Amino acid sequence: MNVRHPSERSALKIIEHRHYGRWFSALVVLLLLGFFASSVANNPNFEWDVVLQNLTEDSILSGVMMTIKLTCISVLLGFAGGTVLAFMRLSANPVLAWVSWVYIWFFRAVPMLVQLFLWYNIATLYPKLSLTLPFYGEIWSVKTNQLISPFSAAVIALVMHQSAYAAEIIRAGIQSVSIGQLEAAKALGYRPSQIFRRTVLPQAMRAILPPAGNEVIGQLKTTAVVSVIALQDVLYSAQIIYQRTYEVVPLLLVATAWYLLMTSVLSIGQYYVEAFYSRGNVPDKQKWFRFKSKKIESSS
Repeated sequence: MNVRHPSERSALKIIEHRHYGRWFSALVVLLLLGFFASSVANNPNFEWDVVLQNLTEDSILSGVMMTIKLTCISVLLGFAGGTVLAFMRLSANPVLAWVSWVYIWFFRAVPMLVQLFLWYNIATLYPKLSLTLPFYGEIWSVKTNQLISPFSAAVIALVMHQSAYAAEIIRAGIQSVSIGQLEAAKALGYRPSQIFRRTVLPQAMRAILPPAGNEVIGQLKTTAVVSVIALQDVLYSAQIIYQRTYEVVPLLLVATAWYLLMTSVLSIGQYYVEAFYSRGNVPDKQKWFRFKSKKIESSS
């Protein structure tokens, strides 16, 4: 075996390998993107002046606020309900575990649009909601149509739909923590609440956050279905305008631009939250999937 002397090893020169294929493929992609951008910018059928004119129109801004409101309410309540369902699913009580499984199975199986229509038309099944006490009679009642408005129907459908998916995300995150971590925490004398707060939650969040971030972004786009029950979100606002002006494509581009903006904000927030909970897990300077091959040549 040929072993180099330390003085010879110090004379080795590291030369970075030149990846010509990478530069060529990058050039091809940039050229294609340039052709596409030029086509979009110079096509008069897009009517960019109409897009800019309606981008900050009052009804569009009201629709944006409604979309944000529905997203915030459904995500907060959905993940709160999903947390309860996840703990029920992991419970040793077979009744709680079974009820949670059935709930998740049903609301993941039924399409969101069908759920929305069911809640919007719940008055056909229950025309009146009432509270009755034994031996006393009815103490409260209200017509269902007065209680279930388009907004409340949308919130109920979105929350129940979201909680089913959130439950599976949270359950998977909790189960990703090894049993050895729990046993070590018990050996240190931690109480169950301390075990969850200090051992399970920090580690589970690393597994929960990426799919949870995707779920929040998906929920933002899912709110577009409320336009079918005439609830004025950003898509319905755009539809109202183009039904009057017949400028369909420009108004759809307005809705698209707002969805892109809101999704981008959520994506940036997801990135920083994930970075916060990933501290100490991956070295700061370590970059994944960006390896540079190098070859070593000895100097003559």
